[in-house]
Amino acid sequence: MKIKFSMPKITSTRIVTLVISGLCVIFAGLITLSYINRDKPSQVATAAQGGSQAPTGPRQQNPQGQGAQQANQGGQGQSAGQAQPSSPQTQGQTEQRGQRQGAGQTSPGGQAQQGPQGQGTPQANQGGQGAGQASPGGQGQQSPQGQANRPAPQARGTAVRITPIKLDTIRNTIIINGDVLARTQVSVFPTVAGKVTEARFRVGDTVRQGQTLAMVDPSRPGDIYSQSAVVSPVSGTVLSAPVNPGDTISTQTAVYIVGDLSSLLVETHVPERFSGSVRRGLGAQVMLEALPNEIFEMLVDEVSPVLDPASRTLRIRLRFTRPDPRIRAGMFATVTLVTNSKENVTVIPRSALINTYGTWIAFTISERNLAVRREVTLGIENEDFVEVLSGLDIGESVVVAGQNFLSDGDPVRIIEG
Repeated sequence: MKIKFSMPKITSTRIVTLVISGLCVIFAGLITLSYINRDKPSQVATAAQGGSQAPTGPRQQNPQGQGAQQANQGGQGQSAGQAQPSSPQTQGQTEQRGQRQGAGQTSPGGQAQQGPQGQGTPQANQGGQGAGQASPGGQGQQSPQGQANRPAPQARGTAVRITPIKLDTIRNTIIINGDVLARTQVSVFPTVAGKVTEARFRVGDTVRQGQTLAMVDPSRPGDIYSQSAVVSPVSGTVLSAPVNPGDTISTQTAVYIVGDLSSLLVETHVPERFSGSVRRGLGAQVMLEALPNEIFEMLVDEVSPVLDPASRTLRIRLRFTRPDPRIRAGMFATVTLVTNSKENVTVIPRSALINTYGTWIAFTISERNLAVRREVTLGIENEDFVEVLSGLDIGESVVVAGQNFLSDGDPVRIIEG
């Protein structure tokens, strides 16, 4: 009888399965090993602490009967003093040190103390993490971690800049743009339609009231009429001459524009929210693009009784207090209008203020260089300064830079400049 043995057929699928199973077993073993050994460091530390907290043996005395060293007590008990018999020379040093310390005094760093009979007993610091260790000679030494706590360096404080609070004049202003115009400026129209036969003046010429400026021929083919004169209604300077001889014009065509340049003004428009502050006689300052480094004083001369419904602005006109021949009609002007002015009031820089939930605050400096928080009430203001109605006193110093990092009572460091 023959027994046949058949070997199972090994395929690639079985090989992959075996490899994966082996990796899983290895991975499970590593996890188990790490779980078993995870508490070993704490056990080692516990054993070390137990060894360091060994009971202190009986006091040993040298042949002279001097005191022995005591172990460190309290704290974590990481190291204890070790006492060994000392030589007579060492005992003498201990007695001398005990006499220098005096009864009831503890030397810094855990050095020897003097007992009732003058015997030196070096003790280690109690409650510290690292206690002093006794040297073979019987003198207490201090480990790096057992040094006396040094006082922490004092904070230097927040760097700030201050300025004194004083009385000054403040003006509430608005800045708007305008144009320089002639006070009197009219367009001259012909009385009849026809062809311009003669133009007697050019731009820039001076004319008088009633003077003939041009001639217009109203004749048509088959009809001959006498020429009609175009007369200036005002005296002034010819600002524009839009027509030329030979042009055919109607009664709606302006032949000349004449203006009185002896009296110039600036026309501008004030936003609606400031319209209530504008009145005649209000002062203003004007800068012109053609004369950039000069400021001209002006006064409000005309105020429109109504607002423009399209732009929601109020038209005003200002006149120069001192006419200047360099100023010409048509120049672009930047107007700084003074809507309110106060003298001898408490004024601080606008940069000193902080708005906290609708409340304006500022910081002053006490005699001890501490920040003091103050709530203030404001009056009129401009781009650089603001009036303070209450909350600050004359002679104090207010913080103008660095106050965003301050709280009440914080130490500060004042920077000049």
